Amino acid sequence: MSPSAKSPTPTSAPVARRDLVIAAACGAFVAAMVGMSYAAVPLYSWFCRTTGFGGTPIVTKAAPAQMLDRRITVRFDANIGNGLPWRFEPERTSIDVRLGEVVTIYYNVTNLAARETAGQAAYNVAPTTAGGYFDKINCFCFTEQRLAPGEKREMAVVFYVDPELAKDSDQNDLNTITLSYTFYPVRDKAGVADSAPAAVAGRRS
Repeated sequence: MSPSAKSPTPTSAPVARRDLVIAAACGAFVAAMVGMSYAAVPLYSWFCRTTGFGGTPIVTKAAPAQMLDRRITVRFDANIGNGLPWRFEPERTSIDVRLGEVVTIYYNVTNLAARETAGQAAYNVAPTTAGGYFDKINCFCFTEQRLAPGEKREMAVVFYVDPELAKDSDQNDLNTITLSYTFYPVRDKAGVADSAPAAVAGRRS
């Protein structure tokens, strides 16, 4: 053998195995992070609805045990996202409620398109600090809304302002809460927004 020829070093095989292990670990880490990013959306939504974080109203199933004399004005706001051919508005713009009083109000929505369209409502309250005290028992925003061409629908919201608000000194000056909804188009299986530019004039359900 020529003196200049070099034989493979005994450490080359372990080094290669180590590199493979590191690469596999990095790939698993990236996959785990991607999975966590998808899981974070429903988890964040659940957290907000449970705690009222970020002005998200709390979702509850029962009415409060008491009702106080203190009153709060609740205002109602309605918006439509781009690409959804609907008309959306509250039946009344505001109402005065007592703390702990269960109230039902209605929003009206009309599909202005010449075909069936679908939307999903997002919601929050302002000021955001009131989110933890605004409890919804029933709401159209819990499910997707699908309307036939020209269909008009009346949709209910059942809510109350938690009497616990009276114990929060930071809310002593609070006299108005705004409940805001925005309907966004629901995309079909092909990823196309469920909307159409044509309108149906004067047609009602």
